[in-house]
Amino acid sequence: QVRLVESGGGLVQPGGSLRLSCAASGSIFRLTMGWYRQAPGKEREPVATFTSGDSTNYADSVKGRFTISRDVKNTVYLQMNSLKPEDTAIYYCKGTTGGYTYWGQGTQVTVSS
Repeated sequence: QVRLVESGGGLVQPGGSLRLSCAASGSIFRLTMGWYRQAPGKEREPVATFTSGDSTNYADSVKGRFTISRDVKNTVYLQMNSLKPEDTAIYYCKGTTGGYTYWGQGTQVTVSS
């Protein structure tokens, strides 16, 4: 079992920055993690993810603005800069290991003036 806990969401003005965190605990051996988001009325979509080979993938809409990183304590971060109103969504942390997929509870990011 894996537990993922996100934090760091909030309200920010366009052009601002936020950093999201996702702390993983439990059976985290070879846990591959990433960030997804779901805007109202839309499907959940990948934003920034690590691959099993440790490279990173970004959605075209966030390239150059968002950066995914992680530390040795199995916390994954999403640094979001130059935020736009269209980045407004619930952001979810996803972890996969051993053929199983786990999701965090989500954190709301609202970009508005």
